[in-house]
Amino acid sequence: MRLSTFLTAVVAGTAVSVALPQSSDVSSDSSRLLPGFPGFNFPKPLVSSIVLRNLITRRDLSSKAQTLQRFADASPGRNRVFGSPGHNATVNWLYDELVKLDAYDVYLQPFTETYAENSAKVTVDAVDQGAGPFTYAPGGQVTEQLVQVANVGCAASDFPAAVSGKIALISRGTCPFASKVGLAGAAGARAALIYNNADGALSGTLGGTSTPEGPYVPVASLDKARGDALVARLAAGETVTAALDIVGITEDRETYNVIAQTRTGDPNEVYFVGSHTDSVIAGPGINDNGSGTISLLTIAQKLKNFRTNKAIRFGFWSAEEFGLLGAEHYVRTLSTEERNKIRVYGNFDMVASPNYVYGVYDGSGRAFNITGPAGSTEGQDLLQNYFRSQRLNTVPSGFDGRSDYGPFLEANIACLGLFTGAEELKTEEEARLFGGQAGVALDANYHKAGDDINNLNYDAFLANAKAIAHTIATYGRGFQSLPPKEQAVPQPQLRVANAQHAHKGSIKRCGETLLEA
Repeated sequence: MRLSTFLTAVVAGTAVSVALPQSSDVSSDSSRLLPGFPGFNFPKPLVSSIVLRNLITRRDLSSKAQTLQRFADASPGRNRVFGSPGHNATVNWLYDELVKLDAYDVYLQPFTETYAENSAKVTVDAVDQGAGPFTYAPGGQVTEQLVQVANVGCAASDFPAAVSGKIALISRGTCPFASKVGLAGAAGARAALIYNNADGALSGTLGGTSTPEGPYVPVASLDKARGDALVARLAAGETVTAALDIVGITEDRETYNVIAQTRTGDPNEVYFVGSHTDSVIAGPGINDNGSGTISLLTIAQKLKNFRTNKAIRFGFWSAEEFGLLGAEHYVRTLSTEERNKIRVYGNFDMVASPNYVYGVYDGSGRAFNITGPAGSTEGQDLLQNYFRSQRLNTVPSGFDGRSDYGPFLEANIACLGLFTGAEELKTEEEARLFGGQAGVALDANYHKAGDDINNLNYDAFLANAKAIAHTIATYGRGFQSLPPKEQAVPQPQLRVANAQHAHKGSIKRCGETLLEA
C-alpha cells in the first residue's frame, strides 16, 4: 500500500485510515491540502444543498450589511449610486473578497454610462405635492396651467392642442415614461406631470438623454391620490396652475461589473446568478440591492469548500438603477457562443424587505401569462418546491424583465428569481400567508433615504439566501431537471425599456417603475 494512496494515523491509540488520492490525480482547482499533512491533496466534496445552506448564518448577512452601510455613510449623499465613492468601495470590496477566496476566476468589466442626478418640487395652490424626479429629465422652472392628456399619453393624438405652452398632466400606463415626455415635448408642452395609476409613490427614469418621440421637457411624478385629485378638478372645469422646479445634472461615469466563475464544473454549462450593486441617489440601498449582493457574496464564500459539476458564475451588476445598464452591457458584449453556455440565469434583487412576501418569478406564465425561455418554468418550480419543503408560502412575481434578468430574457436565456417587494401595499391575503401588516408597503423605504441597515427583515433575508444556495447546489450538480436548451439570440433587438408592461396584479421589482409606465 502506497503512502500516496493511504495514510494511517494513530490518534489516542486508535488507527484511523484516511483515503488520499495521488496528487497527480486531482487538480488544484478541485482539491485542498489536508491540514497537518503538507503536500497531500484530497478532493473537495461535491456541493450539497443541505450542507451549503447550513453554512449560511444571520451573522454572515448582518456583518456585510454593516460594511455596505459604512460605504454609504462615507460617501457624499450617503448613497452607493453608481460611480460614487460609496459604490466604488462596494465594487472594490467585492473584487477583493472574491479574489482572496482563491476559488474563482475574477475580473472587473469596465463600461461608461451617463449619470444623471435629479430632484423635483411641485406645488399647486402653494401646497407641496410630494413630487418625485425622473432620472435624465432636463432641469427648469415652469409655472403654468395644467392640461389633461387623453388616455395614457402614449400617442401623439392623446395630446390636445391646448397643451401647447402648458403643463401636460399624464397618467402612468402602457408605454415608457420617455415616450410620454417626448410626446409632450413634441406637442409643445412646457413641462409634464405623470401621476401613478396604482397606490403608492412613483419614481423613475427616462432611460437616457433623448427619445425619438420628441424633445424632453421638465417632468415630475405624483402619487395616484394627488393625480386623481387634479384630474377631478380639471374635469369640474377649474383652472389649475402648478409650479415645477426641476434640477437635472448629467455626466459620463466609468463603472464596473464584477464577474467571478468557479474553477470547478464544466465551463461550457453555466448556472449564472446575479445581483446589482448600486443604489439610487436617495439612500444607501441596503435592501435594494445590498440584500442580493450580500446573499451572493456569502454563498460564494461558502461554495469555495465544494466542487461542482457545472460551472457557477456570479455577476455583480452596476448601474441597474439607471436602466439595467451593467447587465445589458454584459449580455450585449457576449458572443452567441458564450451566451449559449449559460443554461439558466438567476436574479436576486431585494430579498429582505421589511414587510416581505416570498415572491418567485413567474417564469411559467401560469400567473401573468408571460412565459420565459425553456427552463424558466422549471426554475420557478425548483424555488417553489424548495419553499414548500421549508413550509414557507410563496406568491408569483411578474416576469416582465424589469430587473437585471431582462437582458438575459432578450437573449433567450432561461431565468428564475426571487423578490420580497417594493412600494406596493401588502394585501390581507399576503398578511395571512406571510404575517406583517396589510395595507402597508412591502418596503416603505423603497428608493428612499431610509433604505439603510435598519430596513432589513432577517427572517426573509436568511430564508432567501438559503433558497438561492439551493438553486446553486442543485444546478451545480447538474441540469437533469431542465428541458433541452433553446439557442440564444445572436443579438437582442430590444432594450429592456421597450419590454411589455406589467400585468395587473404583478409584484414590482426594483427597476420596474424606472423605465416604463
